[in-house]
Amino acid sequence: MKKAITTLGILLSVIILAQAQGNYKNFEVAIYSRAYETAKMGDDKWLPAVWDEISRQVKVDKIYLETHRDLLIVDEATLLKAKKFFESKGIKTAGGITLTINESNNFQTFCYSNPEDRKKVKEIVEFTAKHFDELILDDFFFTTCKCDLCIKAKGNLSWTDFRLKLMTEAARDLIIGPAKAVNPKIKVIVKYPNWYDHFQGCGFNLETEPKMFDGVYTGTETRDPSGNQHLQAYEGYSIIRYFNNISSGRNRGGWVDGGGLQYMDRYAEQLWLTLFAKAPEITLFDIRGLQRKLSKADRGEWQNHEVVSFNYDEMMKPIADNTGKMVLPTTIARAAGYTFEMVDQILGELGKPIGVKSYKPFHSLGDDFLQNYMGMIGVPMDIVSVFPEDEPIVFLTEQASSDPDIIAKIKKQLVAGKDVMVTSNFLRVMENKGLKDIAEIRYTDQKALVKEFTGGASGRSFSEKEILIPEIKYITNDSWEVVSGLNGTNGWPILHRADYSKGKLYVLTIPDNVVDLYNLPASVTTRIKEILTSKMPVMLDGPGLTSLFVYDNNTAIIESFANVDVQVNLRAGADIQTVKNIQTGEVISGKKMQISQGRNKPSLEKEVFELKIKPHSFVALKLQTAN
Repeated sequence: MKKAITTLGILLSVIILAQAQGNYKNFEVAIYSRAYETAKMGDDKWLPAVWDEISRQVKVDKIYLETHRDLLIVDEATLLKAKKFFESKGIKTAGGITLTINESNNFQTFCYSNPEDRKKVKEIVEFTAKHFDELILDDFFFTTCKCDLCIKAKGNLSWTDFRLKLMTEAARDLIIGPAKAVNPKIKVIVKYPNWYDHFQGCGFNLETEPKMFDGVYTGTETRDPSGNQHLQAYEGYSIIRYFNNISSGRNRGGWVDGGGLQYMDRYAEQLWLTLFAKAPEITLFDIRGLQRKLSKADRGEWQNHEVVSFNYDEMMKPIADNTGKMVLPTTIARAAGYTFEMVDQILGELGKPIGVKSYKPFHSLGDDFLQNYMGMIGVPMDIVSVFPEDEPIVFLTEQASSDPDIIAKIKKQLVAGKDVMVTSNFLRVMENKGLKDIAEIRYTDQKALVKEFTGGASGRSFSEKEILIPEIKYITNDSWEVVSGLNGTNGWPILHRADYSKGKLYVLTIPDNVVDLYNLPASVTTRIKEILTSKMPVMLDGPGLTSLFVYDNNTAIIESFANVDVQVNLRAGADIQTVKNIQTGEVISGKKMQISQGRNKPSLEKEVFELKIKPHSFVALKLQTAN
């Protein structure tokens, strides 16, 4: 009997281990529980019913049990009961803390100049560290407090400089130090939200904190781009890569919620973009949100006539409950589970993401989130915090102007025979701070409405609407227009080139409304990409709202965020004979084309593959040579 019991125990351990490891082949899935829901987990009826509904619709490896939010602290008995419940089901547990006093009051945070608040934060951290070997701070480890104590402590510093210093000290003395004193084994992770370009103003310190914490976590929630933050879908991918770069590869994962959705495809897009960036873990916020019921209103109108990547009708097919009975999906959890099952089939085929390096110094402002808009016109982007000297071309937005040595770095790049592309806003800031020594190009206060363009990949082209641009001017024959925007017989540079030593400086004119980048004719954006991505294995020739993700093992993904079918051409090297659809196995042949490089330059031979991308869909491709 003893042997039978031992054997049964081993078998149960194996089953639990199998549940916890191997739900998906290429990533793990976590769920976050706010303190409000964690506090309910002492109810023997509430938690089992909720967990049964969620876990049959999406496979879960870990849960973050939040201990504090809005001054609600989960009592120890409830926390231990919840932890035991999940561990009995093979689900790993970790602690979570949200450092808000009143989230509904403009995300009111603790005051880190107030001794009582500092004491409270330390106590919350110590309580949580006592019960977990991993602890994550949700979005709100920042401060917007301007009380009298903060005003006095700030002195003559700017609010940004004061808060950066204050929160670095708070991370060391109130979070990391106390947590490790209580539990030396604990890993303390800071989760950053999606508004990274403005972090420094509230004290999120990307220069110091990623080195101090045991890892970072990334908010990839991009939701509805017309919402208050106006975040573009591509950011769900690029922010993972950026935080991975600044944390020396210690980015633990991406974090998605279902808020602000117009249709369920948008939720699925956030999930797969996070995973396209090779996040090792993805967290679904939160256990409450995953109880949101599915509705026909979640079904995008394009689903009526297209079989798209997120197939709503397929997702709604019956699934097995814990008794084996087939039941219909009920909540958004199934949308997540369906998406994970689909994407897991291709992720193992993809190598390391690569892209055009864009230098963003720490705490820099300007051309806010522009790299994501560039990603939405098909330029694979990779944001870095150190000037990338080894790259054939570097893309610089106004952010780079905060580096006092940026002109010297540009010159060094050009003298080495490499290229630099800067934005019109970088030109505006730097033309009288050394850029004139490279080329006398002027940013003016004059504006122009343009609809006709010349110099693009197919010569003359037209946009569907007029686009407002700043008028860039220059000295004739000292530099040259590559692409021009016209109004009547007058015209202004959209893409401009100046030679310097052995390299080329390009100036890209950014429309006054940056979204108008999507309205540029495809021939114009293709010309931009011919320059920015000339050394990459593939290039995307297509309209706005179409993105390209490139990997270092001859794989790539094309995704459309448009509501209609789009026709694109994928250009590859002449040695590439076919591309294989990783999902379907379909092999697609290309055709040889001679691509012009401009006057007095030999054409390049490329293999071009014609593809139709369905609405809100992606295609994953393997590039194959003749051998």
